[in-house]
Amino acid sequence: MIVVHHLNESRSQRILWLLEEIGAAYEIRHYARDATTRLAPPALQAVHPLGKSPVLEDNGTTIIESGAIVDYLIRRHSSGSLRPAADSADFEIYQQWLHYAEGSAMLPLLLKLYVSRLGDAGAPLKPRIDSELANHLGYVDRCLSGREWLVGNTFSGADVQMSFVGEAARGLRASYPNMDAWVRRFQQRPAYRRALERGGPYSMAS
Repeated sequence: MIVVHHLNESRSQRILWLLEEIGAAYEIRHYARDATTRLAPPALQAVHPLGKSPVLEDNGTTIIESGAIVDYLIRRHSSGSLRPAADSADFEIYQQWLHYAEGSAMLPLLLKLYVSRLGDAGAPLKPRIDSELANHLGYVDRCLSGREWLVGNTFSGADVQMSFVGEAARGLRASYPNMDAWVRRFQQRPAYRRALERGGPYSMAS
């Protein structure tokens, strides 16, 4: 049985969504953020030393990192769907999106969040962060121009992995209409809605 160690309001929501897309049976073990610090509870460290979510367990195999989990689930449980053929040009584009989501795109979004908590002390960093946000969100927006999905106009694991980037940018998306339309599109997928019902509160679904 697949087990997802799921933290509320976190990247693990997209793993629940992927499991709904592929129709795999799974169990959720819920964890709640500390109401004051917004950090994950210590109980997650009993699952993996980093104490982060998502963590996936599948028949004795434990996997962390959303990109690795998305790749694993699609290879092992999707019967070949949700990714391009390995010998196609689209496969390399697909792979890039899987790594880009957390390797580059999330960094300026996280920096904006953390630096905003510094108040005036963070002001010197704001122009550079805003510049990087415009660079990355503009890139995603241009890649979605004239298409519904990120790879070959076919919904794939790349859209699932990149979804948290689009949702985390919810206060900025008005300036990036292609990305905004893509987020609204995937949030209407039946599997996405089922994952929300199972996962619990998730404020980014807006």
